[in-house]
Amino acid sequence: MTGATRGQRVALLAGLLVAAWLVLQLFASVLLPFVAAAGVAYFLDPLASRLDQAGLRRAAAAGLLIVALLALCLLFALLLYPLIIAQLGILLSRLPTYVELVRGFAIESIAALQQQLGPEFVDEKLRDLVGGQAGAMLSFVALALRQVIGSGFALFNVLTLMVVTPVVGFYLLRDWPDVVARVDSWLPRRYADTVRAQAREVNRILSAWLRGQAMCCVALAVYYAVALSAVGLDLGLIVGLSSGFLSFIPYVGSITGAMTAILLAVAQFPTWTGVAMVAGVFVSGQLLEGYVIYPRFLGDRVELHAVWVIFSLFAGGAAFGFLGVLLAVPAAATIGVLCRFWLHRYLESPLYLDPPRPTEGDAPMGEPVGEPVETGP
Repeated sequence: MTGATRGQRVALLAGLLVAAWLVLQLFASVLLPFVAAAGVAYFLDPLASRLDQAGLRRAAAAGLLIVALLALCLLFALLLYPLIIAQLGILLSRLPTYVELVRGFAIESIAALQQQLGPEFVDEKLRDLVGGQAGAMLSFVALALRQVIGSGFALFNVLTLMVVTPVVGFYLLRDWPDVVARVDSWLPRRYADTVRAQAREVNRILSAWLRGQAMCCVALAVYYAVALSAVGLDLGLIVGLSSGFLSFIPYVGSITGAMTAILLAVAQFPTWTGVAMVAGVFVSGQLLEGYVIYPRFLGDRVELHAVWVIFSLFAGGAAFGFLGVLLAVPAAATIGVLCRFWLHRYLESPLYLDPPRPTEGDAPMGEPVGEPVETGP
């Protein structure tokens, strides 16, 4: 039997990549609960393995962990869902007021510019246009919120996640070692050790990022929600939770949360004291995040640069929507590990290590160039 040619190996890899791309393109609308279930199984696998080693059967451990996760989600829904819906109602009821405030601020700003620069630079039509567009933007946001909240398709997706994800997650968590062993048995024997080494590296980075980032997001969400509610911001709960959970995108959660909270505080509080307190919540939150939460849960174990994470999340969302966002970080971790592997191979290869060839006129290696110079009498 002859060995596989280089062309056959390249064709196999290309075929796998094309098949994966077609699956994502054709079934992206129905893959979300299955990808979420795989994420749940991957997240809970270390706990299931510890329970299995402690004497509890794998199936029982998987069932216990899935039930505990469902209980936490149900507790969250019972305790926080009514408060979140109430605050969303407050937001929708106040949106017309916010629209008028933004419109008035935009018109006043344009009027101030007109007074300073003169009517030849800023005319009445531009002022009316800016004021109308500012109101239209917030009106569009209000309409989008109403459609998202009341959309039947969104409700169907939520119900699908609630029903399909736990069931699929249980089976994946129960059979996770068997699935890993089966995939390992399919590896080409010639490259099995190399693939296993890279897979372990991906698992190390991905597990550190996912589990550490989840703990950071929960801690920040609790802190911002409690702190903003404590300083009296009416929509502090929903703004704080959103800011904390968006922290998995570096800098995006804190920046958007701070801007939103400060603007809401300006519209709510009659003095600047309340606005300063809200700003102080986010300043102290950044200090807590940078010096306590992130070093404790993430540390130096994650080799994913913030810019690479942001790009991968936006690229995945642009390509496949929310499914792409879920797959973005695993794909980014895998690509990063493979790039470092190939860079290491390149730095050890003759392509990098070969010295430059001597050009015409250069002396051979080891021979002096030119005539010897006499330095003494």
